[in-house]
Amino acid sequence: MNYRLFHDLTFDVLYACIIVLIYVVLERAIYLTYLSLRINRLAKIIENAPGKAGAALEALKWQDPATHAVRRFERLLGNGARRERQEDYAASLYIGIDKKVSARLWILDTIVTGAPLLGLLGTIFGIMETFNALAAGGVSDPTAVSRGIGTALIATALGIATALLGLFGNNVLNRRAHVMTEDFKALLLALTH
Repeated sequence: MNYRLFHDLTFDVLYACIIVLIYVVLERAIYLTYLSLRINRLAKIIENAPGKAGAALEALKWQDPATHAVRRFERLLGNGARRERQEDYAASLYIGIDKKVSARLWILDTIVTGAPLLGLLGTIFGIMETFNALAAGGVSDPTAVSRGIGTALIATALGIATALLGLFGNNVLNRRAHVMTEDFKALLLALTH
């Protein structure tokens, strides 16, 4: 069995995880910032035009999901929907926004969970490679053994570092997503008053 190949493959997978992690964190941070700005501007429009928000909302040319949802909810209110229908529709819109806001965050959860395990797997393959080299050539140089085990442990360190970076990004983005969906819920409630 070629332990060196497996050891190197775990490094490649960990590097790929880091690239995916950075991409998802940046993409979600930009999207959530954009959507948060839109929700805040929508809240100001509704606040500044009590009772006349419908016309102000229809005049907007924004194409983001929050604006579309608020427009649809305002149309429903304008048609005189009953309270139960308003609540059901608001819940439906909330779920739709929550899905868009939380999209791809599962990738961060997976990387946070899998990276330390991949690092440990890489360490195991590296140590097995070192032991195979010892068995083939005998114990002649303790420095070479230490160097081989040290190289093997780098995989564990990389896996843990990847998981920590992912955990930080995941927690920050999940918190922002939660706050944003609550702001959206408050926005819909403001329309009903």
